[in-house]
Amino acid sequence: MDKFTTLSGVAAPMPLVNIDTDMIIPKQFLKTIQRSGLGKNLFDEMRFDDNGNEIPDFVLNQPAYRQAQILVAGDNFGCGSSREHAPWALLDFGIRCVISTSFADIFYNNCFKNGILPIVLPQEQVDILMDDARKGENARVSIDLESQTVTSADGQQFRFEIDPFKKHCLLNGLDDIGLTLEKVSAIDSFEAQANQSRPWV
Repeated sequence: MDKFTTLSGVAAPMPLVNIDTDMIIPKQFLKTIQRSGLGKNLFDEMRFDDNGNEIPDFVLNQPAYRQAQILVAGDNFGCGSSREHAPWALLDFGIRCVISTSFADIFYNNCFKNGILPIVLPQEQVDILMDDARKGENARVSIDLESQTVTSADGQQFRFEIDPFKKHCLLNGLDDIGLTLEKVSAIDSFEAQANQSRPWV
């Protein structure tokens, strides 16, 4: 998993509330167990019409936001089913951070396991960042995970809270496998002792 330390980029405004995981990645794309390749189907039913043509009004189809790395979203982002494909699709598209007033718990935790930083801020601060995002590609939002701050395009700085363990994992690029591998010497030592004391196992 890639480390997350700082990020400065274009933020796409998505003010809809209750954006659920089926909107993020519709059910017909859940057959794969590969984490890559899902970005092209991110928000598929919102991005494309029935003939597969882009819907020009959708924010991520607009030239200013095609390279967006940050979403500023409405309340309760990631609700619905617990599919991990949702953060996979966001990450594969290039989204590394989602800012909202609240997230569904399972989606929130899945983000950290996949290198995405979900940031919870009060409504008035999200509103400021949403207005910033509407300015397009000239308004860049900056995020510093170490200092736990979000800086708007005009220099306003907002501090966010994050669990210290989740912060450690993101800063060091540690998913569940990476966390296990941090203990590999202890695991090897345990296995060696177990083989000596119980050779019949």
